[in-house]
Amino acid sequence: MSEPQSPQVSNEVTESWQQAVQGILGLVVLIGAVAMFHYYSPSATQNPQPDELHQRVQQLSQQVAQLEQQQATPALVLSRYRNSIGYIYGIYQVGFPDKPAAIRARVSGTGFLVADQLLATNRHVAEPWYGDVEAETLIQRGAKPVLESLVVFFPGSPTPVALTPGAVSSSEDLAVLRIDVKEKDAVRGLSVLPLGKAAALPGEPVTVIGYPMGIAGMVAKSPTGIYQRLAYRHGDITAASELAALSLIRPSTTCGHLGDVVGEKLIYDAPTAHGGSGGPVFNSHAEVIGVNSAYIDGFSGGTLGVSIEALRPLIAAAEKEP
Repeated sequence: MSEPQSPQVSNEVTESWQQAVQGILGLVVLIGAVAMFHYYSPSATQNPQPDELHQRVQQLSQQVAQLEQQQATPALVLSRYRNSIGYIYGIYQVGFPDKPAAIRARVSGTGFLVADQLLATNRHVAEPWYGDVEAETLIQRGAKPVLESLVVFFPGSPTPVALTPGAVSSSEDLAVLRIDVKEKDAVRGLSVLPLGKAAALPGEPVTVIGYPMGIAGMVAKSPTGIYQRLAYRHGDITAASELAALSLIRPSTTCGHLGDVVGEKLIYDAPTAHGGSGGPVFNSHAEVIGVNSAYIDGFSGGTLGVSIEALRPLIAAAEKEP
């Protein structure tokens, strides 16, 4: 007897078995996938990670806040510390005993309060013969330098305040002067400028405050009538006294960026001029990071200052003196 149907039945059974096995495997994979999803999804939903767009928005928001802070710094330091940054004026001479002075000249600069009755400035303002080749040559030959007078005019004060020696640096163009003890009431209530807590870094914005061009610079900013009266007396202390009496002792502000830091030297592009020597250099946190010292004539990016780190020992030394 023939069995024509057996191969067909065998093939149908094989195909049905394969389909069943595949279905079972697919179901196992599906169950495993669902189980993994439920296992991992709770932690993912509890700790979502910001996507790239959200991170970018956060970065831009931080940058905008930083720019706003930088733009607000000049106005902030002026409103908060203007009255503690004074204009220094003095007269000195260098000469030999029993002879007329070989040199007699004026000096002007900027100073700012760093402690109770202590004013920071440059050494070449506190000792005007420092760095002067002609004066130092005479001193080497036995001449004596004499500071006839040295006073500071603070904004808002109608009269100058006498200054006396404090401490000078032997290696940097820095000095600390002392407010005459008899005139300590003149600085009562004035703010001491905060010194920077962190090292200055190249690239950060800076604000420089001082009296560039001295009396001439302040006269130039005066009302027309006062300017016409004082325009040709910009080297006379009586002109400074008249400006003080009219509340026109006002510092100027320039801004720029710190280009480099070399040891204790700061290089920045905030412009300045003679008379601005000794002014504070602020960072974007309204802290003093340096003392304005000099500029390279003809190069706007070559303004020089001395790091505040070199000033701290002088302040400490001056505070110890009676």
